[in-house]
Amino acid sequence: MSIKLHWFLTTAGDGRSIVGGSHLAAGRGTSSSSREPDIDYLAQQARAADHLGFTGALSPTGTWCEDAWLTTAALIRETRQLKFLVAFRPGVMSPTLAAQMAATYQRISRGRLLLNVVTGGDSIEQQRFGDWLDKDERYARTGEFLQVIRGAWSGEPFDFEGKHYTVKGATVSAPPDPLPDIYFGGSSDAALPVAAAHADVYLTWGEPPQQVAEKIGRVRELAQAQGRALRFGIRLHTITRDTSKDAWREAGRFLDALDPEVIAAAQAQLRTSGSVGQQRMLALHGGNRDDLQVSPNLWAGVGLVRGGAGTALVGSHPEVADRIEEYHDLGIDEFILSGYPNLEEAYWFGENVTPLLRARGLLDDTSANPTPDDATTGTENQRAAS
Repeated sequence: MSIKLHWFLTTAGDGRSIVGGSHLAAGRGTSSSSREPDIDYLAQQARAADHLGFTGALSPTGTWCEDAWLTTAALIRETRQLKFLVAFRPGVMSPTLAAQMAATYQRISRGRLLLNVVTGGDSIEQQRFGDWLDKDERYARTGEFLQVIRGAWSGEPFDFEGKHYTVKGATVSAPPDPLPDIYFGGSSDAALPVAAAHADVYLTWGEPPQQVAEKIGRVRELAQAQGRALRFGIRLHTITRDTSKDAWREAGRFLDALDPEVIAAAQAQLRTSGSVGQQRMLALHGGNRDDLQVSPNLWAGVGLVRGGAGTALVGSHPEVADRIEEYHDLGIDEFILSGYPNLEEAYWFGENVTPLLRARGLLDDTSANPTPDDATTGTENQRAAS
């Protein structure tokens, strides 16, 4: 299967250093961002991802960032082919309403919606939304939510009675066409069966290859037991440069800019997280900034201050392509990438690594080829952010 490359929208802010923060934080990240997530800057990122041929762009969810549904809907008319991977929390809205929103979005975007279902691993943030269920119950509720949303898309009134939801005649005015793929992450024992039963794409954060292989192997077995086959994706940052030395110098610059007190405060906060995935990220470095290359070209420095995805692929363009190919050989088909600053890193990757992957036969040829007008817009976008 060919690789799909996705980018990211920095709806919590962006800058020339690591922008920290986590789902536990109520406001912006732990380090100040030099670029606020205003709609003009996010439009630059979306147009760049579209121009560079990325399949989609993830917009995260949480009280620490802008709302993903509203932000990406505003960006539909700014782009041509880019899909929007909208992250949302199933426990804070009706599944029938979510089905309706997705169907409307799919029609007005002409088929450019993907859905990232985020159950929520941290009780602290869930309680801000009035959600007091424990983690295992949240995943059980997510399973019911996805049954209802798919039933509402079936084209026939759908009845369902479960522990968390009871609906009668759930439906939408017209099913979305095509049905949006559902992306799902979670590393706990409660999460994996839900992913196996309901997801189209199972997502993991950027752990070393051996750990990724073990995790997706477990999900694959659970899915096969139910007669299902999933695709697998990974969420990573990138620092790709013309030489390995230049890339690692940039990683070093990021590290030097991190205040030890900021790192200590971020680590103390992140250790309180109930997310198994977050604890796996923390275990990669243990808060120690002296040994952050946890696998060849895999750097855990981002996770010193940032919750969630805490690793970056660091190296020359061929080295980064090698690591992507290595993950692909394990079964990863979709890569959700980002960098600091996010706009510039999109060009570093899209203009240098993407052609290498295509030359190796790892990408299909369905991504957009820039037209002269697109190329001018892309150059202007990059210049505007420099």
